[in-house]
Amino acid sequence: MERIYNFSAGPSMLPISVLKEAQKQMLNYNNSGMSVMEMSHRSKVYEEIINGAESVLRDIMAISENYSVLFLQGGASSQFAMVPLNLYSENKTADYVNTGSWAIKAIKEAKRYGTVNVVATSEDTNYNRIPALDKSKFNPKADYFHITTNNTIEGTRFTAIPDTGDVPIVADMSSNILSEVYDVSKFGLIFAGAQKNMGPAGVTLAVIRKDLLGKALDITPTMFNYKTHADENSMYNTPPAFGIYICKLVFEWVKEMGGVAALQKINEEKARILYDYLDESKMFRGTVEKKDRSLMNITFVSANKELDAKFIKEAVSNELIELKGHRLVGGMRASIYNAMPTEGVIKLANFMRKFEAEN
Repeated sequence: MERIYNFSAGPSMLPISVLKEAQKQMLNYNNSGMSVMEMSHRSKVYEEIINGAESVLRDIMAISENYSVLFLQGGASSQFAMVPLNLYSENKTADYVNTGSWAIKAIKEAKRYGTVNVVATSEDTNYNRIPALDKSKFNPKADYFHITTNNTIEGTRFTAIPDTGDVPIVADMSSNILSEVYDVSKFGLIFAGAQKNMGPAGVTLAVIRKDLLGKALDITPTMFNYKTHADENSMYNTPPAFGIYICKLVFEWVKEMGGVAALQKINEEKARILYDYLDESKMFRGTVEKKDRSLMNITFVSANKELDAKFIKEAVSNELIELKGHRLVGGMRASIYNAMPTEGVIKLANFMRKFEAEN
């Protein structure tokens, strides 16, 4: 069977060239006589892999030396606890913007360790937009300010980063890291699960400003302390070694593609193809306010649930899979991360036109 177009929200497609390179090196990485999955993470050859991954990531994201780059485990969900445990250092209070499912989980976890001030929410419209932010509601004494830059489930994205003054911004970039250019210096901490734009599930990235290290609450477990991992180059314990290797290959692919800025242009074009069709369609409609539409996760519905189900079933027959929307939103969702080729998006748009004409 030929490869199909996988629109899953994650784990998602990986670049073909990355998969082929991993396949080529599977049994004998770089003449080491073994697979990356078999080698000691303390060996020189693996040290070159993890250091190389960090080096390329710093290059493509323009990460300065006053930030630590950490390869962790536990998924982005573990960060919902690690962030307050490490950053509730002064007043044990933080500002959060509630933009949907992942923000809700982050807020719930942060409340276990301190005070959460929800400065804005779009709950009243089922999270179909990024709420307007009123700076008068920001707490200037907050330890940090948390946003989810792209909302995988709801299909929204921040198009502008808020100005929070001296309060460090914490950004959950799990579903749009490396898809558009961000000025890292605007953030105190960026974290992301790898399984959408960076690599396989099992690796979690954290990019943290060094002055925020070493302030963890006394109750913080050793493994949940960012300083533990910063001090040991992400190898305090055995890291997700093979996953980091794949991430390195993906980072190199991003660089070969022309960097994040080049991919952003491609992503904008891919999204435009689908949004333009949704705006003209009489059967389908996008669920998100236009100004806040995600480049990565495009959510849409038809006239009724029966038609949705028929569309999803016929899409599978056309080798377009994982288009069912999240249960909290319903309808359909096309996740078009970096590795989704433009051809796949065009095929989906053409199928949608055909389906509309026939139904």
